[in-house]
Amino acid sequence: MNKADFIDRVVIYVKGGKGGDGSASFRHEKYVPKGGPDGGDGGDGGFVFLRANPELSTLLTVSEKKKYIAQNGENGKGAKKHGKNGEDVIIDVPVGTVVKDFETGEILADLDKPGMVVCVARGGKGGRGNVHFKSSTMRAPKIAERGSEGEERKLVLELKLLADVALVGYPNVGKSSFISKVSNAKPKIASYPFTTLIPNLGVVKVENMQFVIADIPGLIKGAHEGAGLGNIFLRHVERCTVIAHVIDISGMEGRDPVQDYFDIRKELEFFSKDLSEKEEIIIANKIDLLDDEELSRRVEELKRKTGKEVFPTSTLTGQGLKEAVYRLYEIVKKSKKLIEDREVVNETIKRPKPVWKNLPERFMIEIIKDEDGDFVVSGTYVEEWAKRLNLNQKDGFRKFMDLLNKNGLEEKLRKAGVKDGDTVWVAGRAFEYKE
Repeated sequence: MNKADFIDRVVIYVKGGKGGDGSASFRHEKYVPKGGPDGGDGGDGGFVFLRANPELSTLLTVSEKKKYIAQNGENGKGAKKHGKNGEDVIIDVPVGTVVKDFETGEILADLDKPGMVVCVARGGKGGRGNVHFKSSTMRAPKIAERGSEGEERKLVLELKLLADVALVGYPNVGKSSFISKVSNAKPKIASYPFTTLIPNLGVVKVENMQFVIADIPGLIKGAHEGAGLGNIFLRHVERCTVIAHVIDISGMEGRDPVQDYFDIRKELEFFSKDLSEKEEIIIANKIDLLDDEELSRRVEELKRKTGKEVFPTSTLTGQGLKEAVYRLYEIVKKSKKLIEDREVVNETIKRPKPVWKNLPERFMIEIIKDEDGDFVVSGTYVEEWAKRLNLNQKDGFRKFMDLLNKNGLEEKLRKAGVKDGDTVWVAGRAFEYKE
């Protein structure tokens, strides 16, 4: 896996399917020349779901597609046949994915358990067929509803790794070597800056339990301003229980180990106050490059100036690794945030109610006169009813006009000054007014 393969933030567009239209059909039976209405309802549009998949460690597969649109519901048919519901879209994402609304920044879901499912776009409800409109005054209704549109939105998906311990520190201080020695991780290790281009995860076993260590790459001074790679990966430290701050106690890179510590601490504080307040230990690595006297002096100076527990180690010889790991184990155990305690949910995918507005039959109508002298009928529910009813159907149009007249269309047109022969626009259609 190279740098381009590790994707931890993507923006996608999701849309639920449109509900199918109802049918305006009539029975056609032998010896029954004028059968009653039998138009079935349209199917509901498909939904869009996100599901936390523990087998994924990156948002790469999600990023390969920018739009996720569920299938539309089928239209209703004669013989009261209900149209099929549209197929759902299920998007698998890594455990630890935070879902935000792109426009508002609102957090919609935090998929922090394997198997968690969240609906991010509901499908539209199918329209009703003409069997629903039969009445004593309308024995043979040639009317059916259109299905409603599904929800649509842009989402930001951000991955925050679920690790108990976060290894932070400058490049080449031995983080990758440490994680390779104490866990099952097999990171690429070399002696040049930014060898690690993605966070490495490793499972550490101590006694009868396990915990997860994440090697967070690329942190250097100025990371919060975009220097190095650390600003890309700092969010992955946020969920950890404890920070293991690895420094090169030998100073072989020509930097002061104490200053290194405070440089990285400032970056954590710039990024998040909560992050800077997490429990922390210092792993003073590369002790094999110092004699005992110099090592003792540097370790004491580090303890005095930082006020932290310091664990001298050498990933080359293995010295001190057991003590450092056991201390991390104690902290993680105390926090009770262990990998085996994380509940596997495996939720059944259940559709909530589809999108459907209960439109009132009483609403405000507005009349405006445009620059051409025509009269335009508008209003929130005017447009909504025009979408709901198929105005190409004679009875659908008649019901629509009945609704407008019930809400004072004629009176409002007269008050607006309409005269015989004037043009009146309703739902995109032009009519000549007749007194």
